[in-house]
Amino acid sequence: MKSRVVVVNGLPGVGKTSLASKIAHQLGWPLLTKDMIKESLFDSIGWGDRPWSRKLSAASMDLLFLWLQREALAGRDVVIEGNFDRERDTPRFLRAVQQTTTQWVQVLVVCDGDVLLARHRARGLSGKRHPGHHEGALIQELQSQLHVGRITPLDLPGACLTVDTTDYLLVNPDRIIDEIQCVLEK
Repeated sequence: MKSRVVVVNGLPGVGKTSLASKIAHQLGWPLLTKDMIKESLFDSIGWGDRPWSRKLSAASMDLLFLWLQREALAGRDVVIEGNFDRERDTPRFLRAVQQTTTQWVQVLVVCDGDVLLARHRARGLSGKRHPGHHEGALIQELQSQLHVGRITPLDLPGACLTVDTTDYLLVNPDRIIDEIQCVLEK
C-alpha cells in the first residue's frame, strides 16, 4: 500500500488547526487531529484538572497514531495535525506506517514568541477553547517553549516546509497547498 501523509506540526496556538483544515479540505483528504480526539474524550468521559488533561492528551496521541496506522494500511492519504515532539513522536510516525510505502510532507508552523504568548492569553479569555484544556495552566507549563515560538521538526523523510504565522494576513494557504502538491508530484 502507498499513502501520502502531510504532517502539520508546531506549538499550541501557532495556527496549525486552521492551516491543516484548509490543506485537508483543498486536497480532499481526511484531517486527523489530537484535539479532535481529546475534546471528544472530554465530552464523553469528563474533564477535570490539568493532570487529567495531560492523561487524556497521552491517550489521544495513542489513538491518533492508531488512526494514522489504519488509514495508511488502507492506502488512504491523510493530513495529521498536532504538537509533535521530534524525539518522542518520530518513531511513532514511522512505526504507524511501517507496513506501507509513505510519502511525507511536513509543514512546520512557527510564530514569534511574544505574539504566540499573546494569542494564548487571548484564547484563554475568549471562552472558545474547550475548558478541559485548562489554558491558563497550559500557558504556565509551556511558557518557555511558547516564547521561542517554534519546535524542532520531526525526523521524517521528505520535504519540510516552514510557515510563519506571526502575521496571519501574510499567510497564503493556496501557495502552501501548491508547494505541498509540487512536492507530492515528485
